[in-house]
Amino acid sequence: MPAFKTLDDFDLSGKRVLVRADLNVPVADGKVTDATRIERLVPTIREIIKVDGKAIILSHFGRPKGKVDPEFSLELVVPAVADETGHPVGFIATDWTDVSKAKQAIDEAPPGSILVLENTRFHPGEEDNDPALAARMAELGDIFVNDAFSAAHRAHASTEAIAHLLPSAAGRAMEAELKALEAGLGNPERPVIAIVGGAKVSTKLDLLGNLIKKVDGLVIGGAMANTFLHAGGLGVGKSLAEKDLAETANDIRDKAEAAHCAIILPIDATVAWHFEANAPHRFYGVDAMDPEGMILDVGPGSIERIKGAIDEAKTVVWNGPLGAFELQPFDHGTVEIAQYVAARTKAGKVVSVAGGGDTVSALAHAGVKDQFTYVSTAGGAFLEWMEGKPLPGVEALKR
Repeated sequence: MPAFKTLDDFDLSGKRVLVRADLNVPVADGKVTDATRIERLVPTIREIIKVDGKAIILSHFGRPKGKVDPEFSLELVVPAVADETGHPVGFIATDWTDVSKAKQAIDEAPPGSILVLENTRFHPGEEDNDPALAARMAELGDIFVNDAFSAAHRAHASTEAIAHLLPSAAGRAMEAELKALEAGLGNPERPVIAIVGGAKVSTKLDLLGNLIKKVDGLVIGGAMANTFLHAGGLGVGKSLAEKDLAETANDIRDKAEAAHCAIILPIDATVAWHFEANAPHRFYGVDAMDPEGMILDVGPGSIERIKGAIDEAKTVVWNGPLGAFELQPFDHGTVEIAQYVAARTKAGKVVSVAGGGDTVSALAHAGVKDQFTYVSTAGGAFLEWMEGKPLPGVEALKR
């Protein structure tokens, strides 16, 4: 039994079901340009409406700073919700200071309706986790379903406070995410390898500190690896590196050794002299770096070393690219390893869990976003989960 209730624990027939979604999707020229988060919401909505429940969607959108701002109205997103669900979707221009009209509109809507309420951030109480606002929200439903893992790291009125006021459950997308994360780090099959890349060690200190206690091997790539190489006394030329964090990097290595977690760093690199696509480049061993060069990707020896670590693993957790994947050919290391993990996943050799904005983009670029066991579209929430921090929106759902 999971630590949280799911849709299976409730009779949704004829109920007003408040669904906390994440409709904070990219919009250009009035149209949604990436509907991934809406797609993941569809199974929950369909389960509600097929038994004549009313799916009443709560979400934030952009940063209106607690004020009504038409630029951030969720009415813009309603057509995309209708397209993805294949069902008419109503919009309620909610006044979050007085929900009586919204309540009337919900009551008058026919069974099986899908309704989108106005942006929760049009009221300052949303981000303040105001209990009075949460109580007004709770008036609009019989059951609360949180299906927005990507907003679960925020203690807001529509994610945390409301869950204490109504019978509450995880929606299908939230349920899938929590199960995948449990398989990744909570109670994984061992050995576990984590791949962590990106630009700065400073932004991932909590992450690295938590992972070395939980995984058997930690692959460090991207410009982060340069900081560790520098800390180990190796030259990194003109590469991006946080040289002032050398002592911190060495401290992480010492703690990893004490925790019996192998740190896997590049042994060679793809080096260029200009940060641009298709810049002239060559491979260098990390012990023979050109002082004028920049490390923009891992080299072929490093790729084989990482593959060897993956071969030993039963679980792979990934956050952050291994190089400047936006620029060809410096995407090679990230693409090669992503495709290798995908192949091992397909063969049933590993459970693979990945997340974070750049990571999702990198896996999509490699053509394998749908070939991992689970790819989280949650940015901050996924990172805080990897850091071992409790997520208020999840904690509020626990039995």
